[in-house]
Amino acid sequence: MNSSRDSLASTSVLLAAVQNGDESARNMLFERYLPIMQKWAHGRLPRYARHTLDTDDLVQVCLFRALNHLEGFEQHREGAFLAYLRQILLNSIRDEIRRTVRRPDGERFETEDEIPSLVEQSVGKETVMAYEAALAELSPAQREAVVLRIEFGFSFPEIATAMNKPSANAARMMVSRALVELAQGMGGRP
Repeated sequence: MNSSRDSLASTSVLLAAVQNGDESARNMLFERYLPIMQKWAHGRLPRYARHTLDTDDLVQVCLFRALNHLEGFEQHREGAFLAYLRQILLNSIRDEIRRTVRRPDGERFETEDEIPSLVEQSVGKETVMAYEAALAELSPAQREAVVLRIEFGFSFPEIATAMNKPSANAARMMVSRALVELAQGMGGRP
């Protein structure tokens, strides 16, 4: 995604156009968010769950679904759409894992515990679970700030733009406070 202020600001305009039936706006959003979501999803779908669907396919399907069902989406800030896409993709990854583990043909696949995803291999399954649980306890704005910074690597100026903050320092403070609450929720000390 182009990280300039103009491309972030135009997301809301494109979303409104998609909601009014503009196919070219839908295509522009798809092209903009596909590489971002593919990068985020890399390593999150465990190897055993990729037998019928690879991660890039799952990202494309989720993005198509999200863009075809925007009628219920209300954008309060620019970064809200990215957080919305992340949640859809995370739910789809979980669904794919569940579907793979309980295959009806009796063929046995390793469970989540047996072959962790790359993310779980890096930080541990317990840490991932604690992170997700603590993230869910944050306010929507705090959750969005953490996701934009930690998971998508947005800079503080980009977060300020995406979340309608007056400055990069205001975004930095919001992220810092949210990270303290996240750490406390995970059982750590700030």
